[in-house]
Amino acid sequence: MSRPPLPPFTAEAAAQKARMAEDAWNSRDPERVSLAYTEDSVWRNRAEFVTGRPEIVGFLTRKWARELDYRLIKEVWAWHDNRIAVRFAYEWRDDSGHWFRSYGNENWEFDAAGLMRQRLASINDLPIAESERKYHWPLGRRPDDHPSLSELGL
Repeated sequence: MSRPPLPPFTAEAAAQKARMAEDAWNSRDPERVSLAYTEDSVWRNRAEFVTGRPEIVGFLTRKWARELDYRLIKEVWAWHDNRIAVRFAYEWRDDSGHWFRSYGNENWEFDAAGLMRQRLASINDLPIAESERKYHWPLGRRPDDHPSLSELGL
């Protein structure tokens, strides 16, 4: 299975890869998201370590069961050969109605087929008031005309 764009990445290809990842994660479909990763992909997400697609699906299923109304924006920070570094911010609420903005950075490494074989994520959560939310599009893909992280000052 091939997942273009393929490494080595250009600026345009890295941006396309980041947007594809953002779109998949905004679908909140763990099975769909898992297909962008190798069968034996290794993740570090906060203090949790995940290996392989079945664990990725389980992790994302748990994540989106507790992070409600999830909306994400990713932005490329740097790229080289088969690696991309992104920064991101997402907004979500818990089941008590408390809102958060989670900020972080991810380091990605891809195989020759364009599947991510390693994902290292560092994330911090900031409680926000509902009035401080910046992401108001309907659940799903971020509209093309919605401001980026840089445009939002995040």
